[in-house]
Parts: sequence; structure tokens; C-alpha cells
Amino acid sequence: MTAPPAALVNRNKKHFMGVPAPLGYVAGVGRGATGFTTRSDIGPARDANDVSDDRHAPPSKRKKKEEEEDDDEDLNDSNYDEFSGYGGSLFSKDPYDKDDEEADMIYEEIDKRMDEKRKEYREKRLKEELERYRQERPKIQQQFSDLKRGLVTVTEDEWRNVPEVGDARNRKIRNPRAERFTPLPDSVLSRNLGGESTTSIDPSSGLMSAIPHGNATPGMLTPTGDLDLRKMGQARNTLMNVKLNQVSDSVEGQTVVDPKGYLTDLQSMIPTYGGDINDIKKARLLLKSVRETNPNHPPAWIASARLEEVTGKVQAARNLIMKGCEDNPKSEDLWL
Repeated sequence: MTAPPAALVNRNKKHFMGVPAPLGYVAGVGRGATGFTTRSDIGPARDANDVSDDRHAPPSKRKKKEEEEDDDEDLNDSNYDEFSGYGGSLFSKDPYDKDDEEADMIYEEIDKRMDEKRKEYREKRLKEELERYRQERPKIQQQFSDLKRGLVTVTEDEWRNVPEVGDARNRKIRNPRAERFTPLPDSVLSRNLGGESTTSIDPSSGLMSAIPHGNATPGMLTPTGDLDLRKMGQARNTLMNVKLNQVSDSVEGQTVVDPKGYLTDLQSMIPTYGGDINDIKKARLLLKSVRETNPNHPPAWIASARLEEVTGKVQAARNLIMKGCEDNPKSEDLWL
């Protein structure tokens, strides 16, 4: 759109006033505003993107004859329902006489009568459903009704001695646990042995009696300088041997531990394969590709199972053999 000459321009009135907007013009688009389209712009059953070119054109004046013939009813497709038809009344312009009033009263009486019949059926059905629900899910009072009858035999003293709810909950607070004692570490014992210490022997133990081999000599009361860790290790091994002997001799349990073969059994559970792990991975990938390309080749399944067996995965080897038997049911090597 070209601007008019400067001589014809009135400074008090802008040249674009009263001129229709150009096609596709959106007010405020320079400052980030976006245009929108309403239902009145596009009409019913039309795509929102399909905007008519004359939506900004000024409305044309309607003829007087068209205004007289125009119907006031909103018979647009947007006001139409498949079940109830148009939203407005089709006979709103017709006069409402006595026949119409009598017809409305008859229809209203029919609706009331039908509603009363349905009401009796609804109440009966609701009652049946409620009874069925009570039978399936009884109340708590009904569930404990038989137990409540037994409360008649409870005496008054027993009622008084019934503990309160807070007794069981706050018992830990009222009765704290006993103190826990941690054994003293060996480093503290070895450090304190170098200092002064007093040792006393119980006379009833018999160590102070006149027995040969020097048990009553003063050398027993002399403290040692350092703690012998080797003897402590031997004592622990002795204690472990005693426990193993007790378990092996026990006849109460269902299983008996063999102390001699215990470590041997543990060693046998560890896989004995000593090869390179990378070689195992490469062989596993190679055999997997062979099985996928030719699943009807029994030696590939057998080799894969042998590889898993060597690495210690017995269950994986069994699964591979079972899968191979499913794919090759007629192979004698796989079944053997």
C-alpha cells in the first residue's frame, strides 16, 4: 500500500484511518503478538488453518427483504445434536394454545408414572445390593459379636489388671536396655603389660599347692614383657578345631560337618579354569554367532555348553543344551 502525496496528507488525521487492514495483518506482531482465530471466524466443520481471505473485510449491508425472511432460530450445525436434535425449539414462533397445554400435561403425567415404576424397581434393587454387600463385608461389630459374648465371664479384678495401650508402646522408654560392654583391644593390653601390675591367684585353684614341676615357684607371678601373638593364634586354631569336632560329633542336626574335608570341599566349589578371560569372551561371542546363523548345527550347541561347563557355569551349560535339544530334536549327540 503506497502512501498518499504529502500535499494531500492531513497532519491531524492519519492516512490509514478508515482503510481496511491488509490481508494477513496481525496487530502488534512487531512486539511479539500472535494472531488467533475464533469459531465465529471459520464457522462449523472447517479447519482452523483454512482462514478465508475476506475475514477482515467490512461487513456488507443486508437487504431488508433478507432480514424479513431470515429465521431467528439458530439452526447451525454447531447447535445440532444427533440424539436430541437442535438446541432451540422448532415451533417457538407458533402460538401456544390449549391443545398444546393439554398435550404437555399428558406427557408430564406419563413421565411421572414411568418414574414411579422405575422408583420401586430402583429401591428394590438397591436393597438387594445392600444386603449382598453386608453379607460379603460385614461390619466390625458383627465380626466380633461372638467374642463379645465371652467378655461376660471376665471378673472385675481382671478388668482392672488389663494393661493400657501406652504400656506396650512406652515399655522401651521406661525399661531401657542394659549397658553394652565392648571387649578391650589387644593393643591396650600389650601397652599396659609393661607397667606395674598386681597379680593374685585364687588359693582354691590349687596352683599354690606343693606340686612338683615348679608350679609353686615365684616365677609364675612375674609378668611378661610383651604379648605373644603366635600363641594367641594357636589358641584360636585350637578353639576352632574344638568347635568343628563338636559339630562333627553332634547327632541332633540333620547335617554333619566333616572337619577334614571342609576346606577341600570349599576349594572344589571354585572354578578351576586358569585361562585368559578375554579368550573366554571371544570364544563365547564366536559360538553365539554360529548358533544364531545356523541353529540346526548340533556341534555349536555342544561346544557352547562345554565352554560354560569349563568356566564353572553349570546351569548356563544346561540351559544351552536344553535350547539345542528344542531346536534339534533329532540330534543324538545333543541328547547324549
